Amino acid sequence: MIVLLPPSETKRTGGDDPPVRLDILSSPQLTPLRQSLIDELVDLAGDPPACRKALGISAAQDAEIERNAALWHAPTMPAIERYTGVLYDALDIASLRGTAATRARARLAVGSALFGLLRADDPVPAYRLSASSKLPGQPGLAKRWRPLLEPALAGIAAAELIVDLRSGSYAGLGRIPGAVRVQVLAEHPDGHRSVVSHFNKAHKGQLARALAGSRAEPSDAAAVAAIARRSGMNVERDGNELTVVVSA
Repeated sequence: MIVLLPPSETKRTGGDDPPVRLDILSSPQLTPLRQSLIDELVDLAGDPPACRKALGISAAQDAEIERNAALWHAPTMPAIERYTGVLYDALDIASLRGTAATRARARLAVGSALFGLLRADDPVPAYRLSASSKLPGQPGLAKRWRPLLEPALAGIAAAELIVDLRSGSYAGLGRIPGAVRVQVLAEHPDGHRSVVSHFNKAHKGQLARALAGSRAEPSDAAAVAAIARRSGMNVERDGNELTVVVSA
């Protein structure tokens, strides 16, 4: 099983590993576009107004431009440690120990606008690029990633079950037929349900933690739902679609 996470806009700074080497990252078939995108971001960093427009940031966030300018030379750290925020706080990978930690690092992957697909221990620098970003003179990222990323994901899906926790824009970079998809809905006292916004990430992080460290090796959505329920989550299943139901 692979648990495919969304990235986060916020990322830890620094790192103890050497600068990025694309040749040692997983999914080497993605290397050509990874290299092109890094080169484009480095070049774009030399034009701060154009960079802000492309990345959707303000002048107060110019530190993000400086990060991109240093992409080829900045230190790296494992991808699962680079990303921060609500989902990653709930996942809390650092607190897993022993075989649970080993299983988690083997199972966790991250969808990335810059790298396409990362496994947990792929060493990457801090960067700023979102799925919705559009670099000057280039098609949108979904159009650029799909021809490479979808075959890579299909190859993984042929061998392992993928639980896709990505948000819509990142799922659009590479679709995965047959993946288990998850949504989070809040149930109100009168029985109606609504989409959970901010805390959606926290519940997906809790689910990722339960799946990543589980001794079970699920082969279908029903088995994924069973692991989630054992962890205390209220989960409903409709085919390959899982709904995590939480109290409003």
